[in-house]
Parts: sequence; C-alpha cells; structure tokens
Amino acid sequence: MQVSEAMTRDVRVAHAEETIEQAAQLMAGLDAGALPVSENSRLVGMITDRDIAIRAVARGKGPDTPVRDVMTDDVKYCFEDQQLEDVSRNMGDNQVRRLPVVNREKQLVGILSLGDLAIATRDGMAGEALTDISRPGGTHTQTG
Repeated sequence: MQVSEAMTRDVRVAHAEETIEQAAQLMAGLDAGALPVSENSRLVGMITDRDIAIRAVARGKGPDTPVRDVMTDDVKYCFEDQQLEDVSRNMGDNQVRRLPVVNREKQLVGILSLGDLAIATRDGMAGEALTDISRPGGTHTQTG
C-alpha cells in the first residue's frame, strides 16, 4: 500500500511569519497537535503544541513570537508514492508520530500520522512504529 492511500489530504499549514498564537489557534480549531510550516510556498518546518510549550512558553516567549523561532526546521517528510511499510519503519527510526507528505515536485499533498497507519493497515504496523517512537534516547529533541 502506498502512502497516498493512507494519508490525510486536507492539510492546513502555518506560515513561518505568523505568530505562535495564530498557529495555536489554528491547531485548536483543527483539534491537531502539529502543523507543517511554509514560507514562500515551500515546506520549511513543523510546529507542534510541544514546540510552543517547550521552546516558547517555558522560555518566557510571548504569543507574538514568530512560528519560525520555535518550529522544528529539520523537516522529515515522505513521498506519496512510497510504500507504507517503509515509511512506517522510518517513522519509528526517526521517532516521529507524523510526517508531511510531498509529491515528487516536493509540493505538500498531505500528512501521515500514526492514526492514519492504524486505520489503513490494521495489521499492527502502527503499533510497531509507536514502539520504536517511544523508545528512550532518540535523536529527537525539543531543546534545539
């Protein structure tokens, strides 16, 4: 099964120059914990509710802080035509719960989450990815 068969297609993005308050409001409206970040129609990062809490609020930054100041700019992504099993393994290896999905022209076309994996596969693939994501000592950090 390809990523395009499991991903969520209706993806909203935050813009790098927007404030974290605007991003948080968009997340609240979507009931989502993460948003891809774009700048000049290009995917430049991801912002999560955790980024806002750890990189902004915990450091005394206000709601007018630009998204670019707290987003994760090391963007991990996958292609819509990749095999779901391979991407699931990569999610575990990189300890990420969601990945932006791009086409071969690197335009954002969706997002793939653990929930999408669970719904699409029903074969334990999401559980295996979650086990790998949850292991301690990964490279993912919120202190960057």
